[in-house]
Amino acid sequence: MNEKIRPFHLAFPVRDIEEAEKWYTNIIGCTTGRKSDNWIDFNFFGHQIVAHLANPNEDIQTNEVDNDNVPCRHFGIILTPEQWQELIAHLESKNINFQIKPHTRFKGNPGEQHTMFIKDPSGNFLEFKAFEDDSTIFEK
Repeated sequence: MNEKIRPFHLAFPVRDIEEAEKWYTNIIGCTTGRKSDNWIDFNFFGHQIVAHLANPNEDIQTNEVDNDNVPCRHFGIILTPEQWQELIAHLESKNINFQIKPHTRFKGNPGEQHTMFIKDPSGNFLEFKAFEDDSTIFEK
């Protein structure tokens, strides 16, 4: 990938701003940006995500991906394999339950990747993945 990657922005609903702030800063290690009573900005590995106070009462829909029921509504980041392993250890030290446990998806096939899913206190799903070679991220 030779193009310069620009930071992404993602807004998502949460049930409690203070709870979201504590979780994203203490568990994931985000720093905060602007904040109001109804929303808060987080630095998510150099990308901007914004938690908005809402009441997300929707059913969780999933799609099967390599034998996992992956939540359709999720967001995440592609880490290096080393960062991915470090994050697993960190999450385990915080006793975080994995929605989908760390494993390698599409093993031996195009797009092979290490992946795991966790859920925040408001029910948002986060995927953390890593490729041994970033040039295979969009490989078919």
